[in-house]
Amino acid sequence: MNHFVIYDIEDDKLRTKIFETCKDYGLRHAQYSMFFGELNHNRREEIFLKFKKIIGRKAARLVIVPVCDKDFRLVKSLNTYDESGEEDA
Repeated sequence: MNHFVIYDIEDDKLRTKIFETCKDYGLRHAQYSMFFGELNHNRREEIFLKFKKIIGRKAARLVIVPVCDKDFRLVKSLNTYDESGEEDA
């Protein structure tokens, strides 16, 4: 099932660890603080436990949102950045 991982973390070091964990699980970076991709039930629970361990008692907000395939196909996206992350002229 597809999932969105959305987070709000001020601490740069902590945010980088969450970012790297998302990438390690094959999630794709979609926004500054959002990833998406396939996670089965076991992988979702596993990554959530990793997030809890990384965050501990530090200030952070993080949510994992499951989205069924039918609804995921309805997602609309607009990207005006080129591959380097720069805005198109």
